[in-house]
Amino acid sequence: MVELENITKVYILGEIEVRALNGVDFRVKSGEFIAIMGPSGSGKSTMLHIIGCLDRPTTGRVCIEETDTSTLNDSQLARIRGRKIGFVFQFFNLYPTLNALENVELPMTILGMEKEMRREKTKVLLSSVGLRERAGHFPSQLSGGERQRVAIARALANDPALILADEPTGNLDSKSGKEILGIFQKLHDQGRTIIMVTHEEYVSNMAERTIKMRDGLVEDDS
Repeated sequence: MVELENITKVYILGEIEVRALNGVDFRVKSGEFIAIMGPSGSGKSTMLHIIGCLDRPTTGRVCIEETDTSTLNDSQLARIRGRKIGFVFQFFNLYPTLNALENVELPMTILGMEKEMRREKTKVLLSSVGLRERAGHFPSQLSGGERQRVAIARALANDPALILADEPTGNLDSKSGKEILGIFQKLHDQGRTIIMVTHEEYVSNMAERTIKMRDGLVEDDS
């Protein structure tokens, strides 16, 4: 499903060279639920962004479903992001001027899905996260947990094979966080491949496998 070979990432800040990744290798099988842990600055979010085609490695090879994304141009990477990957972020990244239904609908609009079809699919997705009755509410009218549910529904809009979650419970209270994790568990049970960055041990305990990072390297993979 996902394969990383000798991935490095170097940022140049003025005269300073910052090495975020120092030669990362690992594979993710289809249907796996993986947690990535590590202290701040360990490279875990950088690695997630590279897997998600939001950033490019300095060196190395990234394959998603046997496609070497390291060789693709920007428009090809955008196509991979739009069709194969769903993203869930700590701070939700919802458009404040769009209601819940419109936020979930947006990825389908970008891919040109017919309005009636995408509207019906959006209602099904909102129902799946328990928010059909909140479809007309704007992000400012929703709780943090509800906003994250909208973000998960949006991540599923184009039926991606891979879901990437960057600290999805990090901005939530413990009750809302557990509800969100319950949704991820259901998605995993349905066969989705999930890679989740987290600081929380109880979150990583839900995963089948935990990758621990430090100083831009995989310290442990168990």
